[in-house]
Amino acid sequence: MEPVTLTTDRLVLRPVGPQDTDAVYTAVQDPDIQRWTTVPSPYLPEHARSFTEELSPDGWADSSMFTFGVFLPDGTLTGMVGLTPRSLGTAEVGFWATKEHRGHGYTTEATLTAARWAFTHLAVDRVEWRAEVGNTASRAVAEHAGFTFEGTLRSAANNKGVRRDCWLASLLPSDLNLPSTAPYLPAPARPSENT
Repeated sequence: MEPVTLTTDRLVLRPVGPQDTDAVYTAVQDPDIQRWTTVPSPYLPEHARSFTEELSPDGWADSSMFTFGVFLPDGTLTGMVGLTPRSLGTAEVGFWATKEHRGHGYTTEATLTAARWAFTHLAVDRVEWRAEVGNTASRAVAEHAGFTFEGTLRSAANNKGVRRDCWLASLLPSDLNLPSTAPYLPAPARPSENT
């Protein structure tokens, strides 16, 4: 797929390239990003180069991952949002925010923008969010973006060789008032114990 750029009133979401290597390297020195994501730790300059020059462009080229750098209009990096296609009609979203730009709603806005694009351009009918149990900052973004929490998956995440429990939530096209590519028939509500 050809890389695309998405914009909101406050943000520009665009594929990253070699011009972003230094900004990515600097941002990922944050211990919280290294702790809660699967980026290498320690994060070295060659990791940033590989990400901006190979991994991100290759993901777009073979449609295996759609990574957007999240920038202010002046070009300042505020974070990263990626969509990885999984099973038929499902994509998993992942994100991180630069330390100095947390708490402004940028990551929530970028996540919703990327999800809307996935629903309307990738034939995706479900965007899943997963995060290691305890990653309350990531969970707050998912909550603010309107994801529905579905539970805790035991031993479902492997972060740097350690298996961990993770939270799971989803966002559907109907949550954003968008049509699905296929009809959706939700499970019936559980009958109450009083009936």
